[in-house]
Amino acid sequence: MIDAHAHLNEIEDLNAVLARARAAGVKRILAVGMEVDSNQKTLTLSRDYPETIYPAIGYHPWAIKNEEIEVNLTFIQKNLKDCLALGEVGLDYKAKVKKGVQREVFARLLRLAVENNKPVIIHTRFSYQRAFLMVRQAGLERAVFHWYSGDVGVLRDILAAGYFISATPALAYSPPHQEAVKAAPLEQILLETDAPVEYQGKVSEPAHLVFTAQEVSRLKKVDLSQVKAVTSANALRFLGLEKFSGTRAASRVPLLSSDPCPL
Repeated sequence: MIDAHAHLNEIEDLNAVLARARAAGVKRILAVGMEVDSNQKTLTLSRDYPETIYPAIGYHPWAIKNEEIEVNLTFIQKNLKDCLALGEVGLDYKAKVKKGVQREVFARLLRLAVENNKPVIIHTRFSYQRAFLMVRQAGLERAVFHWYSGDVGVLRDILAAGYFISATPALAYSPPHQEAVKAAPLEQILLETDAPVEYQGKVSEPAHLVFTAQEVSRLKKVDLSQVKAVTSANALRFLGLEKFSGTRAASRVPLLSSDPCPL
């Protein structure tokens, strides 16, 4: 299985966590960044664990600060070519950052994704319609709406456009998230943990992807083995790695750019 979204830079004792993931059948992890520091660490981790960790770098709406926007966008512009995806990026209308600033940053990030032909991992909260419209207007071919728990009407548009949504351990208790996963075809669902996010007081890690798979199986009344097989194939398709399904897939992607971080 492939954990399609984890913040590995925030995890302590990563070797033990990765060992437990492998034992649980989670062979590869898409590690996401939120700003320059976590992006740099994510890229370093992808170099240290090339067969396990796939790198994605991003600029999360929570992390946006006016005085740091250009530094973050410049870093992404220089290093995105060395990653499998752009993320985590998006809109969050409960964040303190002004909506107009969020939209401007998101639009610039989407342009970078299109220019580099990269899939995008999208955070949305109280901004589902706007985020979807911006993604469509940017001409993005591959996107996953992370932990989707929004409007069902927007979900129909997301699915009709051929995009993915991701399922998390929150399926155990979140009715909006459950409804989204039940409505989406299995062929448009990715599995993730968002580790080390806490779910009902329990800190998650990639090994808990098995629980996400079990919840999808329960909600959709589909055999667990089929959930694992289809969502893993979905992740490879999302990342553009259909032809490289072996354990060396990640190492086929160039690693960290030699350009210095523009700080």
